Amino acid sequence: MKDFEYLSEKEVYLDAACQSLRPKCVVEALNDYYFRHNSCGERVKYAWGEETDRLVEGARGKILKLLKLKEKEYFVSFTLNTTYGINLILNEIKPELVTKVVTSEIEHNSPFLATMAMARRLGVPRLVLRREESGALMIEGELGEIARDLGGMEPEVEMDFRGAVVVVNCAANFDGRQLVNLKEVVKRVHKDGGIIIIDAAQAMAHAHEMLEKTEADAICFSAHKMYAPSLGVIVARRDLIPKLEMNFLGGGMVDDVRATEYDLSALGNAEHVHTIFEAGLQAWGEIVGLGVAVDWLSKRTKADKQRLEKCTRELDGFLRAKEKVRMVGDEANPTMSFYVEGVDSHLLGKALGASGVMTRTGYFCVHYYLDKVLGLPPLVRFSLSYATREEDVERVKEAMKKI
Repeated sequence: MKDFEYLSEKEVYLDAACQSLRPKCVVEALNDYYFRHNSCGERVKYAWGEETDRLVEGARGKILKLLKLKEKEYFVSFTLNTTYGINLILNEIKPELVTKVVTSEIEHNSPFLATMAMARRLGVPRLVLRREESGALMIEGELGEIARDLGGMEPEVEMDFRGAVVVVNCAANFDGRQLVNLKEVVKRVHKDGGIIIIDAAQAMAHAHEMLEKTEADAICFSAHKMYAPSLGVIVARRDLIPKLEMNFLGGGMVDDVRATEYDLSALGNAEHVHTIFEAGLQAWGEIVGLGVAVDWLSKRTKADKQRLEKCTRELDGFLRAKEKVRMVGDEANPTMSFYVEGVDSHLLGKALGASGVMTRTGYFCVHYYLDKVLGLPPLVRFSLSYATREEDVERVKEAMKKI
């Protein structure tokens, strides 16, 4: 693709689950910010700042439009990354609202560790629910049947989400399995009176449709996994704010300050509600680049999607046909993980790198599930994207055969 023509023919990039390559238009937008209107958003009245404000507000609107969410019900805040966003929210939920913390067994360390820290800080149980092979979260039945870690609760107790803060992913970062009962989970959590936060880091690039009109309390994701510069995004319900106790504060968040008091902008002006999570100067250029990336992503053609699907099936089929290759998961997905019997995955990754194939090895920050639950050795992960060319798959095949 011409959008990624800077990638040479000898280079095969298969690490998009970590961070995707950026199309030229996104890089150009970032450069344009620095060269044409390098300024502080929401703080200045000169022309550069007004241009920055226009593009930043445009990016917020594009995110809501992509997810088909209404501005009167949701807002968009920018952070550092998914991990930062999840931790920020969990640390500001009012403690008196929380009686339990819930996550699932296939989570990235971001929610897995953050929920562990929250439960310890508040002195409440933490439940680790099982996920079916389909990716569905198990939410019905006794805890002994649907939870792998009961957090000290009795196994015979029926699952409920009263006073629960739930943090789960909607797509896994090792085999792409999706939270196929996402809307059912959100509905159930809210019916019981709980709060639910979705880790959408691995869904936004190629499966953002599954999040359309999702009524979760917050959706956290990383722009750098969806063809944009390094940036974190929080999409939150406006009615989440009364459930927060603000303790991470700074510039850009207040309308007025007195000796011992302050007036939060988010509470006094509906148009500034996003500042509730935006302490200090933001990454304005990166936000501008995100807006361009959303436009680019929205314009992917049927041919683009078919090429990615074809490359995925071809590479998945090649791996599964090999006698000593052991794949994680049963379905073909642009994010695929495996190990080769008798071969150290880290050495395999190094050898692939020497052949020009850039990939990832290890447990991909999913140590608990991949290592402790499944007992797998370190893995190799291929993660494809719209930057993947059909000839890239052939180069991977050739490299694997040689190795």
